[in-house]
Amino acid sequence: MLEAYVKKILSSEVYDIAIETPLEAAPFLSSRLNADISFKREDMQPIHSFKIRGAYNRMVKLSERERKRGVLAASAGNHAQGVALAASRLGIQATIVMGLNTPAIKVAAVRRLGAEVILRGETYSDAEQHAHSLVDRSGATIVPPYDDPAVIAGQGTVGVEILNQFEGDPDAIFVPVGGGGLVAGIAAYVKYLKPQVKVIGVEASGSDCLNQALIAGRRVRLRADGMDLFADGASVAQVGKRPFQIALRHVDQMIVVTTDEICAAIKDVFDDARTIAEPAGALSVAGLKRYVKDKPGSNKKYVAVISGSNVNFDRLRHISERAEFGECREALLGVSIPEKPGSFRRLCRVLGKRAITEFNYRFNDQQTAQVFLGIQVGDLEERKNVVDMLTKRGYVVDDMTDNEMAKLHVRHMVGGAASAAFGEVLYRFEFPERPGALRTFLTEVGVDWNISLFHYRNHGAAWGRVLVGFTAVNRDRRALRKYLDRIGYRYWEESANSAYRMFLV
Repeated sequence: MLEAYVKKILSSEVYDIAIETPLEAAPFLSSRLNADISFKREDMQPIHSFKIRGAYNRMVKLSERERKRGVLAASAGNHAQGVALAASRLGIQATIVMGLNTPAIKVAAVRRLGAEVILRGETYSDAEQHAHSLVDRSGATIVPPYDDPAVIAGQGTVGVEILNQFEGDPDAIFVPVGGGGLVAGIAAYVKYLKPQVKVIGVEASGSDCLNQALIAGRRVRLRADGMDLFADGASVAQVGKRPFQIALRHVDQMIVVTTDEICAAIKDVFDDARTIAEPAGALSVAGLKRYVKDKPGSNKKYVAVISGSNVNFDRLRHISERAEFGECREALLGVSIPEKPGSFRRLCRVLGKRAITEFNYRFNDQQTAQVFLGIQVGDLEERKNVVDMLTKRGYVVDDMTDNEMAKLHVRHMVGGAASAAFGEVLYRFEFPERPGALRTFLTEVGVDWNISLFHYRNHGAAWGRVLVGFTAVNRDRRALRKYLDRIGYRYWEESANSAYRMFLV
């Protein structure tokens, strides 16, 4: 199987439109991790993503009759740009179906390249289904984003370049995974020529379709309502059939990383390359860091594929906030201090010269004050040491660094007791973010129940996040949960969350 793919890869016609991207050293990250790390800069392609390779290689092989009928594609954004650019060069009419949560920068880029854009569905899978429904009416040819031999071969040229550009052989190549076309193409070529080089796929937690498939030994489909769309360019519910067949035998390992780890990786890429990778584009670096952390002092040679840089500018606020957590460089603590003069000064004296990133005070009662505290730390060990030190000094400390509600909402709120909110119950919601989404949410939620607390921040992420308090006495709470289940939003009850108890009650 590999030999057939290698022949297709070596005969791919990608360089009519794509460029051979550089393999650049990452000195800062290399020094920190005690390893020799290089970035494969696919963000430097004409569409700022590797996707142009596979799209063009598939479309250049269309017959004249197929070209006249046009092409259709479903995409989370980058494949759409690849198809649109290829179509403009080849004189083909292109129609692209994209999810409603696709970053605006990607939608605008596709339209600028001359393709018709149809926005449909919450996920890539929804867009894909609609694209296939249009084929019968239009007669156009579907250009798959990953599950196609010519597309896989086009993406495989990234592997050819890495082996040609690297002095000697890398110990491992880290590849971001969505539908699997890129990792399949790279694995097919690299494992055929250099079987000792590890190919390691990296996915985002909540959209790890290949990881789940390899665990199960078969392709599985992730539930759309449970998928995390932060790394929107790699949020795919089911890995492609052909990529899975290759990965099953030739991908050495899968690593699943968190949103915070991805944000930290975006910062790492910026520090070394002075480019802002999109979340999916930095997946490989996040996976590499996790891999090296588990194998410290290895001093090995690694390559991370920076697969794209199509990110909305307004997402950077959210990314920068979460990057410090991903690198364990900030701790969020809830600290109880005596409600008396001099308490703040004593707490600051105990903390010493540590940099304070956040200091929020909420009056609790006549004896106790609650402080929401952000502190710069060097790593996870220092964070634990700070908590231990404060506890030994007599403070009651709650480490909220991994508390999602605290990070998303409480640190940005002005709270305090609400004596009139009798029977308050707290829920955290997520819904696909797009214009009008908050209004729709309010229309659904705010009809039959009294809202006692509400917090929403639009930070450019794929998901809108809302914290809502309802006044519902015990007999009404079961009815409230049934109502919330019926309207279909993802939600978590947070009434017992310590951040709520300390700062909002």
